[in-house]
Amino acid sequence: MTIVGWSGQQLADLMPERQAVDPPAPSSHAHQVGGDHYVRLAVQPWDAMAAWMSPEAFRGFLRGNAIKYLAREKSPDDLRKARHYLDKLIDLEDHQ
Repeated sequence: MTIVGWSGQQLADLMPERQAVDPPAPSSHAHQVGGDHYVRLAVQPWDAMAAWMSPEAFRGFLRGNAIKYLAREKSPDDLRKARHYLDKLIDLEDHQ
């Protein structure tokens, strides 16, 4: 197939190589499930905890909260809150 006199290969040669990538997830800091009472603060509580706790303890805190919301699942918001804690854990792992 040609487009305005160009072959498919000629067009492909002009385009940068494309790689399959996961779409970027929203930052765990960019949103809050169930209100905005934490994101409005100058220092979010989990930023303070991360500063006060060892990295291992902070990761355990995030895992524990995700488990808590999964275990008590009474509404879709509980699943969203669990995902939010997992998103934060993933952010930490991605930026190690």
